[in-house]
Amino acid sequence: MTEAGHIELERAVDSIWSGRRHREDYGDLDSLVESIARDGLLQPITITPDGMLICGARRLAAIRRLGWKTVNVWVRSGISTTLGQLLAEQDDNLLHKPLTRTEEATLYAELKSLMVEDATGRQEASRFTSKQENPRSHGAATVAAPQKGETRQQAALMVTGRNAYTSLERINELQNLAADPAQPDDVQRRAREELDRIDAGGSITGARHRIKAAQALAELDTLAGDPAQPAGIRDTAAAGATRIRELEDTARPADLERLAELAVERAKTATKKRPAQLASARLHAVEDQPREFLPVRSFVYLWDELSTWTERYDPETIGPTLSGEQWTMFENAVTATVAFLDAARTARNVRRETA
Repeated sequence: MTEAGHIELERAVDSIWSGRRHREDYGDLDSLVESIARDGLLQPITITPDGMLICGARRLAAIRRLGWKTVNVWVRSGISTTLGQLLAEQDDNLLHKPLTRTEEATLYAELKSLMVEDATGRQEASRFTSKQENPRSHGAATVAAPQKGETRQQAALMVTGRNAYTSLERINELQNLAADPAQPDDVQRRAREELDRIDAGGSITGARHRIKAAQALAELDTLAGDPAQPAGIRDTAAAGATRIRELEDTARPADLERLAELAVERAKTATKKRPAQLASARLHAVEDQPREFLPVRSFVYLWDELSTWTERYDPETIGPTLSGEQWTMFENAVTATVAFLDAARTARNVRRETA
Protein backbone atom coordinates (compact mmCIF):
# COMPACT_ATOMS: atom_id res chain seq x y z
CA MET A 1 0.00 0.00 0.00
CA THR A 2 1.39 3.40 -0.99
CA GLU A 3 1.90 6.10 1.60
CA ALA A 4 -0.76 8.79 1.76
CA GLY A 5 1.91 11.47 1.71
CA HIS A 6 5.19 12.67 3.14
CA ILE A 7 6.67 15.58 5.07
CA GLU A 8 8.60 18.00 2.91
CA LEU A 9 11.00 20.38 4.63
CA GLU A 10 11.72 23.89 3.46
CA ARG A 11 8.97 24.33 0.91
CA ALA A 12 9.02 27.85 -0.52
CA VAL A 13 5.97 29.72 0.77
CA ASP A 14 5.59 31.51 -2.56
CA SER A 15 5.28 28.16 -4.33
CA ILE A 16 2.10 27.29 -2.42
CA TRP A 17 -1.09 28.40 -4.14
CA SER A 18 -4.82 28.03 -3.58
CA GLY A 19 -7.83 28.05 -5.83
CA ARG A 20 -10.98 30.12 -5.60
CA ARG A 21 -12.76 27.51 -3.48
CA HIS A 22 -10.73 28.32 -0.37
CA ARG A 23 -12.22 30.95 1.88
CA GLU A 24 -10.72 34.41 1.85
CA ASP A 25 -12.17 35.62 5.14
CA TYR A 26 -9.75 34.19 7.71
CA GLY A 27 -11.21 35.91 10.77
CA ASP A 28 -8.91 37.20 13.52
CA LEU A 29 -5.42 35.89 12.79
CA ASP A 30 -3.63 37.74 15.59
CA SER A 31 -3.64 34.92 18.14
CA LEU A 32 -2.61 32.38 15.51
CA VAL A 33 0.23 34.62 14.31
CA GLU A 34 1.45 35.04 17.90
CA SER A 35 1.22 31.30 18.52
CA ILE A 36 3.23 30.41 15.40
CA ALA A 37 5.81 33.11 16.14
CA ARG A 38 6.27 31.72 19.66
CA ASP A 39 5.98 27.95 19.15
CA GLY A 40 6.44 27.43 15.45
CA LEU A 41 4.03 25.68 13.10
CA LEU A 42 2.85 22.69 15.11
CA GLN A 43 0.93 21.03 12.29
CA PRO A 44 2.16 21.43 8.71
CA ILE A 45 -0.30 22.67 6.13
CA THR A 46 -1.44 20.09 3.59
CA ILE A 47 -0.71 20.51 -0.11
CA THR A 48 -0.65 18.42 -3.29
CA PRO A 49 2.66 17.50 -4.93
CA ASP A 50 2.40 20.53 -7.25
CA GLY A 51 1.92 22.92 -4.32
CA MET A 52 -1.86 23.35 -4.34
CA LEU A 53 -3.31 24.05 -0.90
CA ILE A 54 -5.71 21.45 0.50
CA CYS A 55 -5.94 22.31 4.22
CA GLY A 56 -4.45 25.14 6.27
CA ALA A 57 -5.51 28.40 4.63
CA ARG A 58 -5.43 30.31 7.93
CA ARG A 59 -2.01 28.90 8.85
CA LEU A 60 -0.67 29.85 5.41
CA ALA A 61 -2.04 33.39 5.79
CA ALA A 62 -0.43 33.67 9.23
CA ILE A 63 3.05 32.58 8.12
CA ARG A 64 2.85 34.94 5.17
CA ARG A 65 2.07 37.75 7.56
CA LEU A 66 5.14 36.70 9.54
CA GLY A 67 7.23 36.94 6.39
CA TRP A 68 8.36 33.32 6.35
CA LYS A 69 10.16 32.31 3.15
CA THR A 70 9.94 28.53 3.68
CA VAL A 71 7.71 26.21 5.67
CA ASN A 72 7.32 22.53 6.46
CA VAL A 73 4.38 20.99 4.58
CA TRP A 74 2.55 17.68 4.38
CA VAL A 75 2.49 16.63 0.74
CA ARG A 76 -0.68 14.57 0.30
CA SER A 77 -0.79 12.10 -2.55
CA GLY A 78 -3.79 10.11 -3.74
CA ILE A 79 -6.11 13.08 -4.27
CA SER A 80 -8.70 12.27 -6.92
CA THR A 81 -8.35 14.10 -10.22
CA THR A 82 -11.80 15.65 -9.93
CA LEU A 83 -11.21 16.94 -6.40
CA GLY A 84 -7.88 18.33 -7.51
CA GLN A 85 -9.58 20.18 -10.36
CA LEU A 86 -12.25 21.47 -8.01
CA LEU A 87 -9.79 22.82 -5.44
CA ALA A 88 -7.60 24.28 -8.20
CA GLU A 89 -10.51 26.10 -9.81
CA GLN A 90 -9.49 29.63 -10.74
CA ASP A 91 -12.56 30.53 -12.77
CA ASP A 92 -15.92 29.07 -13.67
CA ASN A 93 -14.64 27.58 -16.91
CA LEU A 94 -12.09 25.14 -15.47
CA LEU A 95 -14.66 22.49 -14.71
CA HIS A 96 -16.37 22.38 -18.08
CA LYS A 97 -18.95 19.76 -17.14
CA PRO A 98 -21.22 20.54 -14.17
CA LEU A 99 -20.99 18.03 -11.35
CA THR A 100 -23.95 15.78 -10.64
CA ARG A 101 -25.32 15.73 -7.12
CA THR A 102 -23.77 12.34 -6.41
CA GLU A 103 -20.41 13.53 -7.79
CA GLU A 104 -20.60 16.51 -5.43
CA ALA A 105 -21.31 14.15 -2.55
CA THR A 106 -18.33 11.96 -3.46
CA LEU A 107 -15.99 14.97 -3.50
CA TYR A 108 -17.53 16.27 -0.27
CA ALA A 109 -16.80 12.95 1.48
CA GLU A 110 -13.22 12.92 0.19
CA LEU A 111 -12.55 16.52 1.19
CA LYS A 112 -14.20 16.08 4.61
CA SER A 113 -11.94 13.08 5.24
CA LEU A 114 -8.86 15.16 4.39
CA MET A 115 -10.01 17.99 6.64
CA VAL A 116 -10.63 15.59 9.53
CA GLU A 117 -7.17 14.11 8.97
CA ASP A 118 -5.64 17.58 9.09
CA ALA A 119 -7.64 18.62 12.17
CA THR A 120 -6.67 15.43 13.99
CA GLY A 121 -3.02 16.16 13.29
CA ARG A 122 -3.37 19.65 14.73
CA GLN A 123 -5.11 18.31 17.79
CA GLU A 124 -2.40 15.71 18.35
CA ALA A 125 0.33 18.33 17.87
CA SER A 126 -1.30 20.62 20.43
CA ARG A 127 -1.20 17.85 23.06
CA PHE A 128 2.59 18.05 23.13
CA THR A 129 2.68 21.81 23.69
CA SER A 130 0.82 22.01 26.97
CA LYS A 131 2.21 24.23 29.71
CA GLN A 132 3.60 21.20 31.50
CA GLU A 133 5.50 19.90 28.46
CA ASN A 134 6.49 23.20 26.88
CA PRO A 135 7.14 26.02 29.37
CA ARG A 136 7.31 28.54 26.51
CA SER A 137 3.71 27.91 25.56
CA HIS A 138 1.02 30.11 27.06
CA GLY A 139 -1.79 28.10 25.53
CA ALA A 140 -2.35 30.07 22.35
CA ALA A 141 -1.00 27.24 20.23
CA THR A 142 -3.40 24.71 21.65
CA VAL A 143 -6.02 24.76 18.92
CA ALA A 144 -8.84 22.27 19.25
CA ALA A 145 -9.97 20.38 16.19
CA PRO A 146 -13.07 21.79 14.51
CA GLN A 147 -16.39 20.39 15.62
CA LYS A 148 -17.97 17.81 13.36
CA GLY A 149 -20.61 20.22 12.08
CA GLU A 150 -18.01 22.89 11.33
CA THR A 151 -15.91 20.48 9.27
CA ARG A 152 -18.97 19.39 7.31
CA GLN A 153 -19.97 22.99 6.65
CA GLN A 154 -16.52 23.91 5.40
CA ALA A 155 -16.33 20.91 3.10
CA ALA A 156 -19.83 21.54 1.73
CA LEU A 157 -19.04 25.21 1.12
CA MET A 158 -15.87 24.39 -0.79
CA VAL A 159 -17.56 21.79 -2.98
CA THR A 160 -20.95 23.36 -3.65
CA GLY A 161 -20.63 26.99 -2.62
CA ARG A 162 -23.26 26.40 0.09
CA ASN A 163 -22.65 25.44 3.71
CA ALA A 164 -25.70 23.16 3.89
CA TYR A 165 -24.30 19.66 4.27
CA THR A 166 -27.37 17.62 5.19
CA SER A 167 -28.22 16.64 1.61
CA LEU A 168 -24.62 15.64 0.91
CA GLU A 169 -24.53 13.51 4.06
CA ARG A 170 -27.73 11.74 3.02
CA ILE A 171 -26.35 11.01 -0.44
CA ASN A 172 -23.19 9.66 1.22
CA GLU A 173 -25.38 7.31 3.29
CA LEU A 174 -26.91 5.96 0.09
CA GLN A 175 -23.47 5.62 -1.52
CA ASN A 176 -22.20 3.69 1.49
CA LEU A 177 -25.19 1.33 1.39
CA ALA A 178 -24.75 0.75 -2.35
CA ALA A 179 -21.08 -0.14 -1.83
CA ASP A 180 -21.44 -2.18 1.37
CA PRO A 181 -21.24 -5.92 0.63
CA ALA A 182 -22.66 -6.65 4.08
CA GLN A 183 -26.01 -5.17 3.03
CA PRO A 184 -28.68 -7.39 1.48
CA ASP A 185 -28.53 -7.44 -2.33
CA ASP A 186 -31.94 -5.78 -2.58
CA VAL A 187 -30.88 -2.89 -0.33
CA GLN A 188 -27.72 -2.35 -2.39
CA ARG A 189 -29.71 -2.42 -5.61
CA ARG A 190 -32.31 0.00 -4.31
CA ALA A 191 -29.60 2.36 -3.06
CA ARG A 192 -28.04 2.44 -6.53
CA GLU A 193 -31.45 3.13 -8.05
CA GLU A 194 -32.05 5.99 -5.63
CA LEU A 195 -28.66 7.53 -6.51
CA ASP A 196 -29.57 7.40 -10.20
CA ARG A 197 -32.91 8.97 -9.39
CA ILE A 198 -31.22 11.80 -7.46
CA ASP A 199 -28.91 12.55 -10.39
CA ALA A 200 -32.01 12.74 -12.55
CA GLY A 201 -33.45 15.41 -10.26
CA GLY A 202 -35.30 13.26 -7.74
CA SER A 203 -35.89 14.17 -4.11
CA ILE A 204 -33.10 13.31 -1.67
CA THR A 205 -35.59 13.24 1.21
CA GLY A 206 -37.86 10.87 -0.69
CA ALA A 207 -34.88 8.64 -1.48
CA ARG A 208 -33.95 8.49 2.19
CA HIS A 209 -37.49 7.47 3.19
CA ARG A 210 -37.60 4.77 0.52
CA ILE A 211 -34.22 3.29 1.43
CA LYS A 212 -35.23 3.19 5.11
CA ALA A 213 -38.36 1.32 4.06
CA ALA A 214 -36.20 -1.03 1.96
CA GLN A 215 -33.99 -1.76 4.95
CA ALA A 216 -37.04 -2.52 7.10
CA LEU A 217 -38.42 -4.73 4.33
CA ALA A 218 -35.14 -6.65 4.21
CA GLU A 219 -35.38 -7.16 7.97
CA LEU A 220 -38.91 -8.50 7.57
CA ASP A 221 -37.73 -10.93 4.90
CA THR A 222 -34.93 -12.09 7.19
CA LEU A 223 -37.34 -12.68 10.08
CA ALA A 224 -39.83 -14.47 7.82
CA GLY A 225 -37.17 -16.83 6.51
CA ASP A 226 -35.41 -17.55 9.80
CA PRO A 227 -36.37 -21.05 11.02
CA ALA A 228 -35.03 -20.19 14.47
CA GLN A 229 -37.83 -17.65 14.95
CA PRO A 230 -41.21 -18.66 16.41
CA ALA A 231 -43.91 -19.32 13.84
CA GLY A 232 -45.87 -16.26 14.96
CA ILE A 233 -42.94 -13.97 14.24
CA ARG A 234 -42.27 -15.59 10.86
CA ASP A 235 -45.90 -15.34 9.79
CA THR A 236 -46.28 -11.75 10.98
CA ALA A 237 -43.07 -10.73 9.24
CA ALA A 238 -44.14 -12.40 5.98
CA ALA A 239 -47.54 -10.71 6.10
CA GLY A 240 -45.93 -7.36 6.82
CA ALA A 241 -43.45 -7.73 3.94
CA THR A 242 -46.29 -8.58 1.55
CA ARG A 243 -48.24 -5.51 2.64
CA ILE A 244 -45.24 -3.18 2.24
CA ARG A 245 -44.57 -4.49 -1.27
CA GLU A 246 -48.21 -3.85 -2.16
CA LEU A 247 -47.85 -0.22 -1.07
CA GLU A 248 -44.44 0.55 -2.59
CA ASP A 249 -45.80 2.12 -5.77
CA THR A 250 -48.68 4.04 -4.21
CA ALA A 251 -47.75 5.19 -0.69
CA ARG A 252 -45.91 8.41 -0.02
CA PRO A 253 -42.24 7.73 0.82
CA ALA A 254 -42.57 9.00 4.40
CA ASP A 255 -45.71 6.88 4.94
CA LEU A 256 -44.01 3.84 3.46
CA GLU A 257 -41.10 4.19 5.88
CA ARG A 258 -43.44 4.48 8.88
CA LEU A 259 -45.50 1.48 7.81
CA ALA A 260 -42.40 -0.63 7.24
CA GLU A 261 -41.00 0.24 10.66
CA LEU A 262 -44.34 -0.53 12.29
CA ALA A 263 -44.43 -3.87 10.47
CA VAL A 264 -41.01 -4.74 11.88
CA GLU A 265 -42.15 -3.73 15.36
CA ARG A 266 -45.27 -5.91 15.08
CA ALA A 267 -43.26 -8.86 13.82
CA LYS A 268 -40.70 -8.65 16.61
CA THR A 269 -43.40 -8.57 19.29
CA ALA A 270 -45.54 -11.39 17.85
CA THR A 271 -45.93 -14.39 20.21
CA LYS A 272 -47.74 -17.70 20.46
CA LYS A 273 -49.29 -17.04 23.88
CA ARG A 274 -52.92 -17.82 24.61
CA PRO A 275 -55.31 -14.86 24.34
CA ALA A 276 -55.64 -14.24 28.09
CA GLN A 277 -51.89 -14.52 28.59
CA LEU A 278 -51.22 -12.16 25.70
CA ALA A 279 -53.57 -9.48 26.98
CA SER A 280 -52.18 -9.74 30.49
CA ALA A 281 -48.56 -9.70 29.33
CA ARG A 282 -49.05 -6.65 27.14
CA LEU A 283 -51.05 -4.60 29.57
CA HIS A 284 -50.16 -5.59 33.12
CA ALA A 285 -46.91 -7.56 33.31
CA VAL A 286 -44.02 -6.22 35.33
CA GLU A 287 -41.04 -6.57 33.03
CA ASP A 288 -37.38 -6.80 33.91
CA GLN A 289 -36.64 -3.79 31.71
CA PRO A 290 -38.93 -0.74 31.34
CA ARG A 291 -40.93 -0.89 28.12
CA GLU A 292 -40.36 1.82 25.54
CA PHE A 293 -43.72 2.80 24.07
CA LEU A 294 -44.16 4.28 20.62
CA PRO A 295 -45.43 7.88 20.43
CA VAL A 296 -49.12 8.72 20.11
CA ARG A 297 -48.68 9.79 16.49
CA SER A 298 -47.59 6.25 15.61
CA PHE A 299 -50.74 4.89 17.25
CA VAL A 300 -52.94 7.32 15.33
CA TYR A 301 -51.18 6.49 12.09
CA LEU A 302 -51.52 2.72 12.69
CA TRP A 303 -55.25 2.94 13.32
CA ASP A 304 -55.79 5.28 10.44
CA GLU A 305 -54.29 2.55 8.28
CA LEU A 306 -56.42 -0.14 9.97
CA SER A 307 -59.66 1.86 10.15
CA THR A 308 -61.14 0.22 7.07
CA TRP A 309 -59.47 -3.20 7.27
CA THR A 310 -62.76 -5.04 7.76
CA GLU A 311 -63.97 -3.65 4.43
CA ARG A 312 -60.94 -4.95 2.57
CA TYR A 313 -61.18 -8.64 3.52
CA ASP A 314 -63.91 -11.26 3.10
CA PRO A 315 -64.56 -13.15 6.37
CA GLU A 316 -66.05 -16.04 4.39
CA THR A 317 -62.65 -16.46 2.74
CA ILE A 318 -60.39 -15.60 5.69
CA GLY A 319 -62.04 -17.99 8.17
CA PRO A 320 -61.45 -21.29 6.38
CA THR A 321 -58.20 -20.23 4.68
CA LEU A 322 -55.99 -19.32 7.65
CA SER A 323 -53.80 -22.01 9.14
CA GLY A 324 -54.15 -22.94 12.79
CA GLU A 325 -51.18 -20.81 13.82
CA GLN A 326 -52.40 -17.88 11.72
CA TRP A 327 -55.87 -18.09 13.25
CA THR A 328 -54.41 -18.19 16.77
CA MET A 329 -52.27 -15.16 15.99
CA PHE A 330 -55.37 -13.33 14.70
CA GLU A 331 -57.41 -14.20 17.79
CA ASN A 332 -54.56 -13.15 20.07
CA ALA A 333 -54.34 -9.78 18.32
CA VAL A 334 -58.09 -9.18 18.61
CA THR A 335 -58.16 -10.21 22.28
CA ALA A 336 -55.22 -7.95 23.10
CA THR A 337 -56.85 -5.12 21.15
CA VAL A 338 -60.09 -5.43 23.12
CA ALA A 339 -58.15 -5.48 26.40
CA PHE A 340 -56.21 -2.42 25.29
CA LEU A 341 -59.46 -0.69 24.34
CA ASP A 342 -60.95 -1.37 27.79
CA ALA A 343 -57.84 -0.05 29.56
CA ALA A 344 -57.64 3.03 27.33
CA ARG A 345 -61.38 3.77 27.76
CA THR A 346 -61.03 3.53 31.55
CA ALA A 347 -58.09 5.94 31.52
CA ARG A 348 -59.99 8.29 29.24
CA ASN A 349 -63.09 8.30 31.49
CA VAL A 350 -61.00 8.89 34.62
CA ARG A 351 -59.37 11.90 32.99
CA ARG A 352 -62.75 13.31 31.99
CA GLU A 353 -64.08 12.90 35.53
CA THR A 354 -61.10 14.69 37.06
CA ALA A 355 -60.90 17.43 34.45
